[in-house]
Amino acid sequence: MSTCQGMEPNQSCPPPRGRPVDPAKREAIVTAAAQCFFDSGFAASSIEQIAAEAGVSKVTIYNQFGDKRALFAAAVEHECEKIRGMLEIGQACGGSLRDRLHAIGETMAAFIGRPEMVRFDRRLAAETERDPQIGAAFLDAGPYRMKAALSAMLENVVSLGELDIADCALAAEQFVSMCKGIGDLERRYGQPHDPVADAARVDAAVNLFLRGYGRG
Repeated sequence: MSTCQGMEPNQSCPPPRGRPVDPAKREAIVTAAAQCFFDSGFAASSIEQIAAEAGVSKVTIYNQFGDKRALFAAAVEHECEKIRGMLEIGQACGGSLRDRLHAIGETMAAFIGRPEMVRFDRRLAAETERDPQIGAAFLDAGPYRMKAALSAMLENVVSLGELDIADCALAAEQFVSMCKGIGDLERRYGQPHDPVADAARVDAAVNLFLRGYGRG
């Protein structure tokens, strides 16, 4: 992954304007931004370097995203797309509910366990101390959107009569928390990744979830 250096000036840019950039170019921008933010954190990432990595001008980025915080939110959302995609697959596929929940739990555990995600989480926590809006942007673009997607999936399952859940948003939180377990904290504090323990947590989470919310 590339590493971006330098501080971006605290400037307020106008909202996005002009014609939208073509999809391939936008993909290049958010991919380069995600690599930069995950490698170096928000404060140490510069629009200039992201533009160079994406092969676009700095003006193009400002015109499309407005400012660095908006680009950060887009980059986080881009990184989280793989989990939301898994939730959609889990909702539409013909496998058993147990299989779908397993797939979702395993995808989430793998995502949050990535070394670059662990490093980013540490940097983000420190930078949020200085600017709480950075943390809010991350929550809006990542965790809150994924919670909404999982909640929507559970609501669909409830409507089909497979589960009995009064509060799907709360149930979504419970499922994610069980899948993460203490392994999330262990990785943040330098312990090595243990895929066997992760798999056991997901298996137990699925069993408890179905036992608690299953019908009959």
